[in-house]
Amino acid sequence: MKMYRNSLRNRIFFSMILLTLISSILIAGMSIYQYSEQGKDYHNKRLERKEQSVKENISYVLRKTDWPVNTTNIPFIFMEWIYDISDIHEMPINMYDMKGRLIKSSRANLTTDSLSYQIEPQILTALKDSDDYRYVLKFDEDGKKYRTSYSYLRDNKFKNIAIIQLTYLENDDFIDYELMEFLYRIGIVYIVMILFSILIAYALSKYITRSIREIGDRIKTLSISKRNEKINVDVSGTDEINTLVDSYNGMVDALEESAVKLATSEREQAWREMAKQVAHEIKNPLTPMRLTVQSFERRFDPLDPQAKEKLAEYSNSLIEQIDVMSNIADAFSTYATMPAQKSEETNIPKITQLALDIFNDSQIEYYEDASDLMAVFDRTQLIRVITNLVKNAMQAAHEDRKPVIKVSITHDDQHIYLSVEDNGTGVTPENEFKIFEPKFTTKNSGMGLGLAMVKQIVENFNGNITMNTTYGQGTTFTVCLPRVK
Repeated sequence: MKMYRNSLRNRIFFSMILLTLISSILIAGMSIYQYSEQGKDYHNKRLERKEQSVKENISYVLRKTDWPVNTTNIPFIFMEWIYDISDIHEMPINMYDMKGRLIKSSRANLTTDSLSYQIEPQILTALKDSDDYRYVLKFDEDGKKYRTSYSYLRDNKFKNIAIIQLTYLENDDFIDYELMEFLYRIGIVYIVMILFSILIAYALSKYITRSIREIGDRIKTLSISKRNEKINVDVSGTDEINTLVDSYNGMVDALEESAVKLATSEREQAWREMAKQVAHEIKNPLTPMRLTVQSFERRFDPLDPQAKEKLAEYSNSLIEQIDVMSNIADAFSTYATMPAQKSEETNIPKITQLALDIFNDSQIEYYEDASDLMAVFDRTQLIRVITNLVKNAMQAAHEDRKPVIKVSITHDDQHIYLSVEDNGTGVTPENEFKIFEPKFTTKNSGMGLGLAMVKQIVENFNGNITMNTTYGQGTTFTVCLPRVK
């Protein structure tokens, strides 16, 4: 059934076969009905002929008899003749008086029920009311079908003197034989016709659907990303297929025009997105650099014995951020992924502390359960990840309480976990599933690329990032990275 629904060719093929089968069944049914009606007509005509012959023989006996022809003398007139007439015509004969009482019978080999000694009143009434003064009754006995006719016997002056009953056995053996022979012959014809129908239906359905199938194959390969060829199908003047081909070719032209417009629009959109991302990436290191310079200006004391070490520390922080900006510029100039990804074994706790030194803020609390945890990660991009997460935590500070940001490094046998927890405003339930989407932001400024970029960087190194938030209480971002032992 599914194959029938899904294929026009199969629909045409099976519909033609079904039409042939239905036609064959109807013709066979009509033939059987016709034979049945012919059998009925045959038995009716044959009974009439036999009845006419019997009456002619009876009339002959009445003309030759010396007895006065009346109802009373009927048993005497046909005392012997009735048996001869019955034997000649091979059917039982019963004679009744005008009141329906049996007066003479050939006593044929019938059951007692078949030989009635009194004609029923309704039969007498029907006989009198009939136009031809003849009444035929059908009945079954011992699994056989019979017809019995009632008619008047007249004398030489056309006066009704008796009622004659003739019982006729309907023998359908010959008709049944003829019917079976006919059905056998016509069955052979039907089989041959169905075989030819299958061949014709197959060829015709294939011819009809050939052009449609070619159009369908072309439509399957239709793509806005390549140049599509128009269809030039020989459809032998089929208007419907020509219309379909013209519509397809028109669609190809429209699609090509749309592809040009879409390509132009995509290029423009790509450049806009590139510019936004580059601007965002450049702003990320600038903020820590500004904080570092301000902290250096505020806290640096030339007379401090550790002044050189602190100066070197500040210089290293600035150099790290400058390297980030340099990588961004190099990636943008070569149209590569920003910034270029380097797969190297990185000490996660060490780089995390280096990234946190940029902020140098008392609100940041740091914890690690080991000092030497290695993962395959680009150290520059790891700094970007930590910087983005810490900046987001600072910007999410709650105005009614002192901000606290907890950065922790933990591990197990297989993974390293970097967590950034804050006690800020949290994320509303309706925004939880959008937090890592590009361009999504809840801040008044910014382009919403930070967390999306962080997610992309982490996944590039076979890691993942998750968020756990309670609105009004705070948020925790956890980065999970494969550990190198």
